[in-house]
Amino acid sequence: MHPAFATATDAIPITFATKSTLEAVLAVLPPVTAQFAKASAFAGKPGQYLGLPDAKGSLSHVLFGIEERDAAWRDLFRPGQLPGLLPAGVYCFANAPHDARLATLAFALGSYKFSRYRKNDISGARLVPPDGVNMDEISRLADAATLARDLINTPANDMGPDELAIAARTLAEKFGAKYSTIVGDDLLTQNFPLIHAVGRASTRAPRLIDFSWGNASHPKVTLVGKGVCFDTGGLDLKPSSGMLIMKKDMGGAANALALAQMIMDAKLKVRLRVLIPAVENSVAGNAFRPLDIFPSRKGVTVEIGNTDAEGR
Repeated sequence: MHPAFATATDAIPITFATKSTLEAVLAVLPPVTAQFAKASAFAGKPGQYLGLPDAKGSLSHVLFGIEERDAAWRDLFRPGQLPGLLPAGVYCFANAPHDARLATLAFALGSYKFSRYRKNDISGARLVPPDGVNMDEISRLADAATLARDLINTPANDMGPDELAIAARTLAEKFGAKYSTIVGDDLLTQNFPLIHAVGRASTRAPRLIDFSWGNASHPKVTLVGKGVCFDTGGLDLKPSSGMLIMKKDMGGAANALALAQMIMDAKLKVRLRVLIPAVENSVAGNAFRPLDIFPSRKGVTVEIGNTDAEGR
């Protein structure tokens, strides 16, 4: 089970309320508790949160505002705000949100923490899943989202082409996929000149990650994810403001791996192939230049108009 969830029976209830249902919600609470909510000006506005104390001052109930059921637009992922609002503890839904499945998924996604570089990380709020929700599916989706987020959040000094390849190989091996990679100058001998051109200026060799999974007789699905682990812009150097978050330029690869994990974990009847060109677009004496011309794998020549436009 995903770490955002718990199986405890003694959980603090979360009641969803709207402006129109607020009076009915307060009517079933103890009078003192209901009066506290009124005194706190809780109005059931979407995203509004209120913790209600018991007679000893401990948290006994939570009110959380959502959109009206007949509203023209409802944020079905709004319960994802709760993990950032709730103190550590175990909670449950006391009544039904608009969509229990998406609310449960939102809670898991909202619980995400990137803790690789933090010590003594304190666990937060956890949810007892509501009845009727397929928790295998929820955990599969949340775990895949965690994989993508962790890869993207990892700084480029610890997430270069080699580390991205290791993450892909680990995933492939977990599900018995056939994995291979073409590294460095082998990209030229195996006719992947443009991947090599983008990554050749880095001390971290460019590579093409390739793995396949599933029955060959099933429909083919191919995922291609851009894996530029850091993008300086090459010789068309980015300003510092544009370069600041370029560790995320491998987000396409991260999402492709996350989707691949969901597909394989769900045992979908497809023949899956994942392709990830993993490079670091750096600056050096051998960097590719504006107006350089390279042959592509297809045989068409490509003139480089801007070295910051790799992949386009």
